[in-house]
Amino acid sequence: MKKTVDASFELLAGRSESQLIPCWSGHLVHRKCLSALEALRDDAAEAGFELAIASSYRSYDRQLLIWQEKVAGKRTVLDADERPLVVSELDDDELLWALLHWSALPGTSRHHWGTDLDVYDALGLREAGSKLQLTVAECIPGAPLGAFHQWLSERIATGQSQGFYRPYDCDRGGVAEEPWHLSYAPVSRELQNAFNYDVFLRLQKEGRWPLGAAIERHCEQIFTRFIEPNHI
Repeated sequence: MKKTVDASFELLAGRSESQLIPCWSGHLVHRKCLSALEALRDDAAEAGFELAIASSYRSYDRQLLIWQEKVAGKRTVLDADERPLVVSELDDDELLWALLHWSALPGTSRHHWGTDLDVYDALGLREAGSKLQLTVAECIPGAPLGAFHQWLSERIATGQSQGFYRPYDCDRGGVAEEPWHLSYAPVSRELQNAFNYDVFLRLQKEGRWPLGAAIERHCEQIFTRFIEPNHI
């Protein structure tokens, strides 16, 4: 597929901010999704929710720092059931798969584009006296963010989500379910189509990734399980 001008390596890999603009909270988002995001926020307000952003654009270097800190045991690493793991008890392959389940490799995160963001209902959290966790457990019915995510599910299912969808609506054998992660389809699908295996290998050959030897052993499997399946 022919790449658009915006689908340069630098943009795909989180090394360009030329496509970004601040939204109402100061978070940076892709300029082409801002009006749709504002409309979704207004729709949420009419339904009694306060759509807030936990994370939007994230640079390559920021994603790299997250990986470095997780590998070093300075950040919590979770298993598939959202339980903390003891990093020192894992070999490199075990740690790699655990990290990939929740955190994209630097340069491969959808957050690099500004089209993807993690959202929550700030009002719901305040009323529950809860702190944001970004876990599935807080998004289920009866949980502090359950009603908000049910509303989002209904909007997405009926095509009333202003172009946003959940790329991680379920675990397809790669990335964990992330109901809070929204993506602006009109732009992100073009960028995802542009992110081919050559882009992945170019990043891998830079040699900046933690657990580089383990990643090199499993390059094709990583791409097919954690990147390629996102063409939805």
